[in-house]
Amino acid sequence: MTVFNRSWRRPGALVTVAAAGALGAGLFAAPAVAHTPAWTVTCSEVSVDLVNYTAGAENTVTLSVDGKDLLPTEKFGGEFHKKIELPKHDKDLTLHLVVKDGSGNDGSLDQEKTAPVCEGTEPGTEPSTTPPATPPAEEPTPEPEPSKTTEAAEVPSSQPSPAGDDLAETGSSSTTPLIAGAAAVILVAGAGITWAARKRRTVEN
Repeated sequence: MTVFNRSWRRPGALVTVAAAGALGAGLFAAPAVAHTPAWTVTCSEVSVDLVNYTAGAENTVTLSVDGKDLLPTEKFGGEFHKKIELPKHDKDLTLHLVVKDGSGNDGSLDQEKTAPVCEGTEPGTEPSTTPPATPPAEEPTPEPEPSKTTEAAEVPSSQPSPAGDDLAETGSSSTTPLIAGAAAVILVAGAGITWAARKRRTVEN
């Protein structure tokens, strides 16, 4: 009876030890599997999602593009989530993500990805930050100066015209008014003399 009990105790002990070993291995392996570094890249942005890290450990993440820091080294705890906009580009960009797991488990990552060019972007079409130059104002066209010959022709002469010119234009001499005035005086004088002679005759009769 004693031998029978011993034969059953030995396999039971072995099963117990094996189960404990498997459970211990699972507990130690769980943290390494649980760390999940993930990141996605599009033509315009990068999304970084790091979960299930040890909160008390000194975890860091760094992201660079074509050798230049896009995300300088940053510390994080149990989780890290961030979206970063990429600069405008007309050729593919090489992105480099480095994650260091401070707990020493398998949560570290050193990986590169490529950001393609967005559709509709043509080479050399990146907008310029320099404002367009203002065109110079057009100068008014100076008006032509009047000809001196024309001005001289338009200015009337201050000298009197020769008598011959007056005759040619009017057909009479400048003395015509004097003659007409003298004739009128003579007519008046003659009428006066005639009137006086008639009055004398009337008185004598």
